[in-house]
Amino acid sequence: MEEKKEKNFDEIVTDAKTYLDARLEYTRLVFIKRGSKIFADLVTNAIVAICFTLAFILGTITLALFLSNVFHSYTAGFGSVSLLYLFLALIVFFTKENFIEKAIVNFTIKKYFKKLEEDEEDEQKG
Repeated sequence: MEEKKEKNFDEIVTDAKTYLDARLEYTRLVFIKRGSKIFADLVTNAIVAICFTLAFILGTITLALFLSNVFHSYTAGFGSVSLLYLFLALIVFFTKENFIEKAIVNFTIKKYFKKLEEDEEDEQKG
């Protein structure tokens, strides 16, 4: 009878080690999956930001050249675009605390919880 108990204890220890190894491997894979999602999100957001920045800069130059043609003066065209951006910067500066920061925070939180919900759905399916 003693032999049977020892064998069961050895089996339990072996099963516990197997379970712990499987759990560690699962945790590692979950972290890799989440890390790769975050990395992919950062890369795609960076590419989109670069494209928007290039479009914005080229659009600004195009607007400045168009206004230069309208005013028959490069100084007036580029100066008017500079004044436009100065005006926009002042508006953003004075309204950032009330509107812009709250909108960015809300957008970020919604995006995070959406990704968290997708991860939970993937775990339930898998």
